[in-house]
Amino acid sequence: MVTSFNIYTLVRENVQRMKPYSSARDEFKDFKKDMVFLDANENPFNNGVNRYPDPQQYSLKELLAKQKGVEVSQILLGNGSDEVLDLLFRAFCEPKKENIITLPPTYGMYKVLAETNAVQNNEVLLTDEFEPNVDKILNTIDENSKLLFLCSPNNPTGNSFKVENIKKLLENFNGLVVIDEAYIDFSNEESWVGQLRNYPNLVVTQTLSKAYGMAGIRLGICYASEEIISVLNKIKPPYNVNELTQQRALERVANEDFVKNEINQILKERTVLCDSLREVSFVEKIYASDANFILAKVDDANKRYKELLDKGVVVRNRSTQPLCENTLRFTIGTPEENQKLIAALKEL
Repeated sequence: MVTSFNIYTLVRENVQRMKPYSSARDEFKDFKKDMVFLDANENPFNNGVNRYPDPQQYSLKELLAKQKGVEVSQILLGNGSDEVLDLLFRAFCEPKKENIITLPPTYGMYKVLAETNAVQNNEVLLTDEFEPNVDKILNTIDENSKLLFLCSPNNPTGNSFKVENIKKLLENFNGLVVIDEAYIDFSNEESWVGQLRNYPNLVVTQTLSKAYGMAGIRLGICYASEEIISVLNKIKPPYNVNELTQQRALERVANEDFVKNEINQILKERTVLCDSLREVSFVEKIYASDANFILAKVDDANKRYKELLDKGVVVRNRSTQPLCENTLRFTIGTPEENQKLIAALKEL
């Protein structure tokens, strides 16, 4: 357990000094009362979306808090996980002075956001087993290191990082350790959300884009201490999650059994696809996956990618990523889609 940690020593000075924008819906919060709303310069004619949305998305947060065993005050929602990640940069990283640490091959937006915010990105490659190189990471950390990004299960490799490696980093890094759990619902590993009380420097991000099947509504979730969330709330746009997104997300999150059924189908199909890939002559290695995709090493990724395109199947060529030479990433589709992929691979 980490005890000697003060989040406010990490916050940018200008963010500490600022006062957040207060919207009309921040000042009057009792939406359930039968009131005449003449405070926000809205169009008064009801069409379902003529009013501004709840800036704190309380109904959705209340449901998520109950499901995850956290407090509402420990949740921030964003316009996709990318907005959540960007807020972390803008709250904690001083441009042209401070740095972050990322572990390629990994999700590419960490690097893009670092460049966008003029923050140095110190890259430490994963090991050949796609695990964090803990000693090298700790040697890379300096007094200006603010954020460490761990994508687990990792994209594009599909594996979950070992618990002992993550714990060692949490206990030895005096910045924020951001664990991106976009694919956690497909894994047997426990979410790190349950460890928030033990690690005040822990931030966990999740999404409704993968297991919940709602990539189109753009809803990202951040779980952290109340102190960290309060800092992020200071700088988030007042109405960053629109009304339609809140409504659709609430319906879907409430339907746990339906979501779990779809996850189970995807996991079943993952096994089917993995077994089939073993029978394909040009597939040289299949990497273990805790996600809704499989990374496989082939003889010539560029050639096989183009051949699959000609057969009407789009996969992802990850060969440009470190440690991923000649690899293709196969997202798990419906049984019909997977059969089409398998048939195309066998024809090749």
